[in-house]
Amino acid sequence: MSSALSPMSVPHTADWPDERPVAVMGAAGHTGRFVVKELLRRGARVVLVGRDRAKLDGLGELAPDAPVRVASTGDAASLDRALEGTSAVVNCAGPFLATALPVTQAALRARIPYLDVAAEQAVTAALFDTYDERAREAGIVLAPSVAFYGAVGDLLATAALGDWTEADEVVLSYALDSWLPTLGSRLTGKSNAGQQLTYTAGKLRPFDYTPQEFPWDFPEPFGRQDAAPFATADQVTVSHHVRTPEVRAVMNLAPLRDVRDATTPEPVPADSSGRSAQTFLVEAAVRRGGETRRAVAGGRDIYAVTAPLVVEALARILDGRSRATGVVATGEAFDAADFLRALTPEHLTRLDLPEPV
Repeated sequence: MSSALSPMSVPHTADWPDERPVAVMGAAGHTGRFVVKELLRRGARVVLVGRDRAKLDGLGELAPDAPVRVASTGDAASLDRALEGTSAVVNCAGPFLATALPVTQAALRARIPYLDVAAEQAVTAALFDTYDERAREAGIVLAPSVAFYGAVGDLLATAALGDWTEADEVVLSYALDSWLPTLGSRLTGKSNAGQQLTYTAGKLRPFDYTPQEFPWDFPEPFGRQDAAPFATADQVTVSHHVRTPEVRAVMNLAPLRDVRDATTPEPVPADSSGRSAQTFLVEAAVRRGGETRRAVAGGRDIYAVTAPLVVEALARILDGRSRATGVVATGEAFDAADFLRALTPEHLTRLDLPEPV
């Protein structure tokens, strides 16, 4: 795995907007490694942060010159030391029910941007509800769920809206050819059991776990497949800034069966990029009256694509392209269409956006 993620094969492509290093919490994890690699590729310096010194030292081939700082979410002083002298923190350490709030508080004390890759809806909702005023007062950005779940659907829905200021319904459709979950995803699933949410009738409400299956027409090449309702962080991020009473999400059954099967293996690299062979397609359908606008994005490896998402967001925050301070959703903070195009075609191999109105 370390050779697949070697930065030697991916040269820096641009100057990074801040000379201070970026702290990556959970740097030794599956997604954390992708984030470290992408930051280095973009020309950023990094500080490797986590609970296990041995695992962090194991990143020497990936980031040989990066400082290592051991910190625990149960020790505020250690978090403060870990963030000292950094420009921002990217939290990749799950389960986020345990890590998001302590690391957010440390970022507020350090007065630096905080971004995470959390899929847990309750955590993202709690950040919006609890920390927005404090972040605005500090003049910083806190951006939760800047990941495949939490950002892709939000960006697509925002881009599809165009000049509309509200919608009757937003429907997010996720099609994956498989879902080989990481250990972190397994742990998150256990800690998040029974806490999933849906956004309906203008409110976040408990997710209905009653089994439901129905045919669904996904964009090609997936086409018509059996699907089921799905709880995603995008229902929290979209509803935070889009005026709509309904944000529905569905997923085809094959990946849901994979992730629910305890014997499904973890993802493995399929090439020198470190990405798995998994493919995905996400469609946002925004309806107002009798008109529906659609936006579609596709690519490979839902874990790997999180890295360019969160690193692009951080670059735009540091260079002043964020539209707001406080706790923000990705689609709210940036020009959604421009953001998505910046990831194409290297990270998003397909992008279909409606023509500007």
